[in-house]
Amino acid sequence: MPDSERSIPKGSVARTARLASLPLGAAGRATLGIGKRLSGRPADAVAAELQQRTAEQLFAVLGQLKGGAMKLGQTLSVFEAAVPEEVAAPYREALVKLQEEAPPMPVRTVHAVLAQQLGGTWRERFRHFDDAPAAAASIGQVHRATWRDGRDVAVKIQYPGAATALMADLNQLARFARVFAALFPGMDVKPLIAELKARVIEELDYGLEADSQRQFAAAYAGDPEIVVPRVVASAPKVIVSEWLDGIPLSKIIADGTREQRDRAGLLMAQLHFSGPQRAGLLHADPHPGNYRLTRDGRLGVIDFGATARLPDGHPEPIGRLLRWALAGRAEDVLVDLRAEGFIRAGIEVDAEGVLDYLGPLLAPIETDRFHFTRAWMQEQAARVADPRNEASRLGRLLNLPPAYLLIHRVTIGSIGVLCQLDAAGNFRAVLEEWLPGFTE
Repeated sequence: MPDSERSIPKGSVARTARLASLPLGAAGRATLGIGKRLSGRPADAVAAELQQRTAEQLFAVLGQLKGGAMKLGQTLSVFEAAVPEEVAAPYREALVKLQEEAPPMPVRTVHAVLAQQLGGTWRERFRHFDDAPAAAASIGQVHRATWRDGRDVAVKIQYPGAATALMADLNQLARFARVFAALFPGMDVKPLIAELKARVIEELDYGLEADSQRQFAAAYAGDPEIVVPRVVASAPKVIVSEWLDGIPLSKIIADGTREQRDRAGLLMAQLHFSGPQRAGLLHADPHPGNYRLTRDGRLGVIDFGATARLPDGHPEPIGRLLRWALAGRAEDVLVDLRAEGFIRAGIEVDAEGVLDYLGPLLAPIETDRFHFTRAWMQEQAARVADPRNEASRLGRLLNLPPAYLLIHRVTIGSIGVLCQLDAAGNFRAVLEEWLPGFTE
């Protein structure tokens, strides 16, 4: 078997060993914590130290791996804003690295994949090809090149054996859900992993991704606020598209200006709500590594491996439910929630209690200006996760219908990025323009 077919599976034993170290490490730290409590240290201090050590190990391991481990790490990274600052600080840098960095493929493997996908004369298609990757992600890496017509292009190449590694990692990680619970209280990671597994086939199909990118590029061609690079060529494991320069959102999150933060946040919201109406697709991977802020102030979108097909646009009931809730029409909200399956048959809930539960979550669209902050997201996460709160009890009675699962996950993920950006702006106006049912 050639090296190009072994680059990921070859290290499967080492990968499994690294993943297996997560629950073992957690168990060891818990034992250490019991000892420290017995020696007189306060329980809260011990818990905080254990959480910090778990975070450091978790993201150190995820950062060394491709496949499902890195994919999960990238997905979790958008929820970093919900973690208390004293816990988030030690591993924020590792989370950012997960968004855009990974160990590169050997050059000979890169060339072998290009020959297999683009033909033995693949070099003739390029004036220049840079063997050093410009970026790497969970299932592929990107190289900068010059196409034969002189255009600067990005060449996205899938890791050989990515499918095997991706599924093996996700199956393994599903068994370690309790480790993640220590870092993200109230978040059930198992459904998140199940959803990632369900979407693996789509993300591995670069032909499907290229089609989605073409669809987005056509919908936003010439748009003054959002830019999508055009696809130049594609194959099952390679996509060549126009190169897009810009400031990565991870850099704006780290040290961007107020203007950059607000601009990026508002345009992210616009992409989220306008995509289904304009392209019939929802961009479903809202982590900062997928976005750039261009020199002329547009939001550049560079990855379309995860999209949801919404040919009829955003479901109208979402906008209508938000409109009823903002107007305080508790009974109408309850009726629509039941009709859409958010409340199962036989479950009794108080209509006003539902409004009390939803109210704080609607703050971003109550007025013409809202400031997304980590503190706000941490407050909401704590409110719905604390079993002593009525909001938490009510939340457990609500159901998330399958048709809304991905929309919900992408919306929450996007909000997480807005909080990392510390973005402020008129987000209500975006919904008024693009969300069906939000206005009469």
